Amino acid sequence: MNLRRYLPFALLLSSLFSSISAQAQIEMMDRVIAVVDEEVITQTELDSRIQDIAMRANAAGMQLPPESVLREQILDQLINETLQLNAAHRYGVTVSDQEVLQAIGNIMANKGINEQQLVQSLQQDGVSIEEFKSTIHKQLLMQNISQGLVRSRIKISEQDIDNFLVSADAKFWLSPEYNLSHILIALPSAADGKTIAAAEEKAEKIYAQLQKGAKFEDLALAESDGPNALQGGNLGWRKSTDLPSLFAEIAPKLENGEVAKPARSQAGFHILKLNAKRGETKQIVNQTLPRHILLETSAIRDDEQAKAKLLELRKEVLDGADFGKLAKQWSDDIGSKLQGGELGWSSPGKFVPIFEKTMEDMEINEISQPFKSQFGWHILQIMDRRAEDLTEQAIRARAQNVLMSRRFEDEVQLWIQEMRDNAYIDIKI
Repeated sequence: MNLRRYLPFALLLSSLFSSISAQAQIEMMDRVIAVVDEEVITQTELDSRIQDIAMRANAAGMQLPPESVLREQILDQLINETLQLNAAHRYGVTVSDQEVLQAIGNIMANKGINEQQLVQSLQQDGVSIEEFKSTIHKQLLMQNISQGLVRSRIKISEQDIDNFLVSADAKFWLSPEYNLSHILIALPSAADGKTIAAAEEKAEKIYAQLQKGAKFEDLALAESDGPNALQGGNLGWRKSTDLPSLFAEIAPKLENGEVAKPARSQAGFHILKLNAKRGETKQIVNQTLPRHILLETSAIRDDEQAKAKLLELRKEVLDGADFGKLAKQWSDDIGSKLQGGELGWSSPGKFVPIFEKTMEDMEINEISQPFKSQFGWHILQIMDRRAEDLTEQAIRARAQNVLMSRRFEDEVQLWIQEMRDNAYIDIKI
């Protein structure tokens, strides 16, 4: 028998058996540990999550529970995530690459790092940028499906909002926040008139320097007796309810970047600068009352014909014809033609950009030239403008958001438990 003739075939079989054996070992190592409906959770996924949490806990100096408890907790977490991802797929929820990149950009901005530093940090943790993007993609899917489904389950009544607004809790949650910088010229508790006058004069000189363009941080570092002097006087973000009474009176009157004149308290003379503010409930909105005539284009009326007809109607109005009557006769906008083309009082952002831009550039009673939007050709008249105080609506909207946020986490847990109750879950460890 010529063994050399069969040697290549024998080597091929050996290689094939070796490959099958290696694959079997991989499959044993990456065995399925749980089945959730039609999805599986593998040993590798569990071990990877455990390793990640252990590494983060170690870096933060936290003590983890016993391994058996930790393993059970993390497997439970993976099952819940799988259920949420399955729900996202069932409802057709998608996340674009742009949304993922935007989320990563927000993470970098919050951490104060650039892309290169992010990649380096991930590499130190043994994570590639593609793995990181995949994780963010999954998190956004779960966030979107929970926001979409769970928020619709929460009902906040007008009575709920009324009850919240009269509570002491509402005063804190609805109070605005201010980012302030502070310079203090301190006074002793028993200061005489001469000492007070000298401190006031010093404060006025500092204020004058600031008005001429001096840097607040430099003067705070050099002159302030306040506890935050070494931080350039910056007090960080504070709710108005957390500010000293004097500061709470001054801050709402300032515009961003403005410095207030020196103000006296028992501690001394204070100079405040407003760096930024957020969460203010006062909301004055400039509203417009427009009316229009819309002509849609079709097989029997092209762009030129629609534009020409509107020019004709515009001339009729300028010659004294009633805009409302012409709108009732000619407009293709079913929603407004019966009201003579009136669209009601509108806040910014209600209409498409070309419509908004045309309104902004017009005077009251002016008739626009014909212009085209995705709906067709328009002529537009501004009937009136007003500054509407929507503060009450803004306060109630913020109150609703607070109540929604409070109930959201509990409702998410109920939603997940309902999915678990209705799902096929087979844990194999």
